Amino acid sequence: MTESEQELLTPRQRWLHNIIYEADTFAGKCFDVCLIFMILLSTVAVMLDSIRNVREAWGGVLNGLDWFITIVFTVEYCLRLYAVSRPINYMTSFYGVVDLVSVLPSYLSLIVPGAHYFSVIRIFRVLRIFRILKLAQYLSAADELASALIASRQRITVFILGVMTLVVFIGSAMYVIEGEENGFTSIPVSIYWAVVTLTTVGYGDISPKTALGQALSVLIMILGYGIIAIPTGIVTAELAAGKRAEQTSQACPVCCAEGHDHDAVYCKYCSSKLN
Repeated sequence: MTESEQELLTPRQRWLHNIIYEADTFAGKCFDVCLIFMILLSTVAVMLDSIRNVREAWGGVLNGLDWFITIVFTVEYCLRLYAVSRPINYMTSFYGVVDLVSVLPSYLSLIVPGAHYFSVIRIFRVLRIFRILKLAQYLSAADELASALIASRQRITVFILGVMTLVVFIGSAMYVIEGEENGFTSIPVSIYWAVVTLTTVGYGDISPKTALGQALSVLIMILGYGIIAIPTGIVTAELAAGKRAEQTSQACPVCCAEGHDHDAVYCKYCSSKLN
């Protein structure tokens, strides 16, 4: 996106963009604070509505509050689309998807009873608090973690496939050792036990009874501690391998992208000039 394309934004769109997307201005900060207050209020209302006694006494009030907040969020979503020159970029971004999904449950409840309880997904919108408090270093840390996970995805995939192979083998072995008379009624059930044991969860609903089965269980438990540490080491190595420059919470007025360096003049994603 060039500067000439960015200039297609009208003064009203720029004004809305500074309020809705920017957290560096007083108006923008007030807008985000009010938004987060309504998000928390909506989430609490949905939780309270799931309590029978509260629902019977205050169901009408809670339902009215939910619809009021849903309408406000719908209008806000439309304004966010209007305030940028490339609405599709906002719609396909993480925040754009969360904003859209957060208003759908209430409308879906008109067709599917009880669907409005999924409105608790609005709590994810509270992530904007990092922008309001100018905690750009936390946004940068989140980007670093995401980049490390992406960079190590192949090794993590190989690790997961290896673990899946291991639990299938362990489950099959326990099925042969213990048998149906000891609760291991099938190989899938035995695999379930292997996963629970290997991850050190230990529900206790199924346990080996024979000496050989118990000995194998001990080995699996010890192995589980080592396996849990492997993904942590993979991601940690990627985190140590790369560092990112200091970033701000400023959002591009064209593509809505964040995570720009503190001295950036142009967006590193679409090349538009930053405010």
